[in-house]
Amino acid sequence: MESNTSIAAIRSLCIDMINKANSGHPGTALDAAPALYTLFTKELRVNPQIPQWFNRDRFVLASGHASALLYSLLHLSGYDLTMDDLKAFRQWGSKTPGHPERQITKGVDAASGPLGQGVPEAVGMAFAEKFLSERYNKDGFDVVDHFTYALCGDGDMMEGVTQEAASLAGHLALGKLIVLYDANDVTLDGPLSLAFSEDVKKRFEAMNWQVIVVKDGNDTKEVLRAIRRAKRESYKPSLIILKTVIGYGAPLQGTFKVHGTPLGVEGGKAAKAVYGYDYDEFTVPDEVYDDFKKSVFNRGLRNYKKWMQTIDAYADAYPEDYKELVNAIENNFTLDITELQNTIVKGAKEATRNVNEKVIQEVAKQNPTYLSGTADLQSSTKTKIYDAGNFGVDDYQGRNVFFGIREFGMTSIMNGIALHGGICVSGGGFMVFSDYQKAGLRMSTLMSLPIILPFSHDSIAVGEDGPTHQPVEQLAGLRSMIDLNVIRPADAYETVAAWKLAVESKNVPTALILSRQALVNETEATYDDVRKGAYIVSKEGEGALDGIILAAGSEVNLALATKRQLSEMGYNVRVVSMPCQRMFEAQEQSYKESVLPKSCRKRLAIEMSNDPMWYRYVGLDGAFMHVDTFGTSAKADRIIEEYGFTVEEAVKRYLAL
Repeated sequence: MESNTSIAAIRSLCIDMINKANSGHPGTALDAAPALYTLFTKELRVNPQIPQWFNRDRFVLASGHASALLYSLLHLSGYDLTMDDLKAFRQWGSKTPGHPERQITKGVDAASGPLGQGVPEAVGMAFAEKFLSERYNKDGFDVVDHFTYALCGDGDMMEGVTQEAASLAGHLALGKLIVLYDANDVTLDGPLSLAFSEDVKKRFEAMNWQVIVVKDGNDTKEVLRAIRRAKRESYKPSLIILKTVIGYGAPLQGTFKVHGTPLGVEGGKAAKAVYGYDYDEFTVPDEVYDDFKKSVFNRGLRNYKKWMQTIDAYADAYPEDYKELVNAIENNFTLDITELQNTIVKGAKEATRNVNEKVIQEVAKQNPTYLSGTADLQSSTKTKIYDAGNFGVDDYQGRNVFFGIREFGMTSIMNGIALHGGICVSGGGFMVFSDYQKAGLRMSTLMSLPIILPFSHDSIAVGEDGPTHQPVEQLAGLRSMIDLNVIRPADAYETVAAWKLAVESKNVPTALILSRQALVNETEATYDDVRKGAYIVSKEGEGALDGIILAAGSEVNLALATKRQLSEMGYNVRVVSMPCQRMFEAQEQSYKESVLPKSCRKRLAIEMSNDPMWYRYVGLDGAFMHVDTFGTSAKADRIIEEYGFTVEEAVKRYLAL
């Protein structure tokens, strides 16, 4: 009866945590406890003493609101999570926040965030395991060999991003991905039937998944059989549908009222009576701790020691591969741009998306585990790695990733790849489609994942495709995001430097904003210039500084041409290129003053966007030459002229100051 007591202890801890906080979600935590107990104690390979062991199994709690369940399991398994930490559930500064956060709690592999993104993150992890195992494993040396598990619920199944990721996982035959689906048929608003009636089993089978149904989620023997059957299926990912009763044991079990409301003292006592658990609050008998030590802890320690022996032998047998793998595991990605810089022709005209393609070849050459992806726009975004193959069932070492027309899914899957570690990944798309990606990108920033998003077609200069494809407000949206480097390079010089920053970033994602139209290579920017976010691209002449023109991206060409016109008219003007506002804000005040002296209040910012953040740099006395309406369908040159982005108009706006 050891397992019954252990499951009761897990459920009771969840009740106590939520009651003490007077906040939380007991529903899924109580009904999914038997399934996760079975997974953790019978199959999951982790090492609580070394939570970041690279060859551990990964687990994603897609139903992040059931965090009390995960925290209980981590505590009992021997992770650095004490009973006092459980008592501090959802409190200021605790290790047990309302939803799992990987930077806060050891043993948490991912912050799944809002419903829907947990399964894509798990898909990304399984993707990474597949690529790295195919690349580095040798006969007798399975140095990358683990499973990825996730627990999701009915809400995840209704989110489109789960569908996007599941579709790709089935297409790619990611057989070491196992998703446990807690099908309790209840959501926050009421019965699932209010909004959902499709056959999930048939849907996933149609997407090339193995689907296993467990009719009673409390039957741990049946759950174990399902997990082991899933592990034997090497070709298809597996979905285990667990039929459960939400809030099992609680007085209001089976109803939406137990989804996100504490049971209270009396409700807690009633539930514990159903479980046969007669212990005080936050009390766990020794037999439960022994159960977890004999299973989770000891199994993890054995597997870790075995892997260490394997990796040491691998180092002797394959020293170059070992060195490469360790470098990747440690995420030591670098980019030497010396050769790239030497190939730039000053005065030549190149679209920065085309420069992007050249840089990607060098990134791939210098970083063997760099993968370049696309949301079905490879030929337009210029993101292909030449002669590197396409990742898929015919070549799992292929380095070009076709995510398909799944922008949100692509970003969330990339998050999973980055969470897994060992891979530097980028995913290209049109900038206007960044709107589809922002929820995934928000999780990238929250988890400090250095994914790279090359966005091309950056303005109304997209041209004939018209207003639906011409970004206007997207720059403002991206720049407003916390901890995201939005770099909009002006030419090849800045693009090369921007890529170095993106590849070498350890904890900040990067959005590269690239042009479709050709731009003149004239900044001669260094890596240090771009690293500082803004720099003086053209100094004023002798004498007093009259004014400053600021610009980013393609508009730097316009700013420089405007300065030349103003200089002929006798005005002493400085031009500042600002490829990344966030990085400029991070500089010392003395540097910012040297670029934008407070004494000079005559400032004009030029950008084909409506980003109001430029007013931070031009102030009330300055002006922002911008786009304040949607674009239109016409030739790019005609649109640019009609919208007033000409030297004549810029000079006029400057003189009006």
